[in-house]
Amino acid sequence: MDGYARILLEDFGACLDAEGRRICAVIGESGRTMGKLIDNLLAFSRIGRVEMQRSSVDMTKLVQSVFLDLTSPGERDRITLTIGPLPPAHGDSALVRQVWTHLLSNAVKFSARKKQAEIEVSCLPVSKSETAYFVRDNGAGFDMAYADKLFRVFHSLHSPREFEGMGAGLAIVQRIVHRHGGRIWAEGETGKGATFYFTMGASFVKRIS
Repeated sequence: MDGYARILLEDFGACLDAEGRRICAVIGESGRTMGKLIDNLLAFSRIGRVEMQRSSVDMTKLVQSVFLDLTSPGERDRITLTIGPLPPAHGDSALVRQVWTHLLSNAVKFSARKKQAEIEVSCLPVSKSETAYFVRDNGAGFDMAYADKLFRVFHSLHSPREFEGMGAGLAIVQRIVHRHGGRIWAEGETGKGATFYFTMGASFVKRIS
């Protein structure tokens, strides 16, 4: 759809009036959106089938690497990133990287309108046998009344006009966390930021006190 709309504009754009060109642009954008939705759906479905390759994962180095990949030097000038002690994990490093990528990407995106964004990555014990990693930001936040919708595939609490996204990232994160025997949840307040917590099963993480 996108390709044919481009051909129409490139080869016959001079024959179209303003409304015709606008319609072609809408067709192209709709085609690109559908392509992203299909890609995200495929990525979501593959998470449950991929064979996990367990190894020791340095969570601190992984967070640092992901953050550098996600941000430009200019963006890093307006973001204060604080990384607390993170216990190493024993899991699939590629899948765990996806978890951090989606969570940090959301933190960067939803705090983009802050003059000085603040992102904190750390962990805390939530029980005698469980440690939770977390990503906290001071961005747009969300209404806790709709928290149950956060991890549904293709659901977003913000419109595409506010923040770009397909609404599949957190669903993918949840599936990866569940595959590692853990759980994920979030806390937030509209206009005051959000915190996403996740744990990994006892066999996947070394607990710290």
